[in-house]
Amino acid sequence: MPFELRVTGLDHPDVTPLVARLLDFYSEVYGGEGDDTPVAPAEFRAPNGLFLLGYDDGVPVATGAWRAVDADPADPARRDGDAELKRMYVDPAARGRGHARALLAALERSAATAGRRRVILETGDGQPAAIALYTASGYRRMGNFGTYRDDPRSRCFAKPLPA
Repeated sequence: MPFELRVTGLDHPDVTPLVARLLDFYSEVYGGEGDDTPVAPAEFRAPNGLFLLGYDDGVPVATGAWRAVDADPADPARRDGDAELKRMYVDPAARGRGHARALLAALERSAATAGRRRVILETGDGQPAAIALYTASGYRRMGNFGTYRDDPRSRCFAKPLPA
């Protein structure tokens, strides 16, 4: 059975253990409680977002989402028409099979179809594999934004979407 992406929600029961492992990973790498960025399930529902769950042989192994964000005077790196990536994760046992690239491409297509003009994301210097994926996929450094905009370990990236 091939890798399959399904539209779900942040609150889907198959998502919960994957997000918990992601937050545990953040805690190991950066210390603290994981990710302090506020997120709500409604932010990832059409037409202003999307949450995808990836299954490999029927087993949930990957998550990724985007939510619509626009310009904010308190957060000058953001622009109207941005789609912010969140909760990108592939279980370590399923890595190296192209799942992250497939997930990222599907999220980009969805955001472009929804009229978003740019994808933005925040990661950290403790995630070199994620940074490599994003730069290989056409993302370029941008000014820091969001909860971690003043954190020296934060690394933010952007990629324009086709009109």
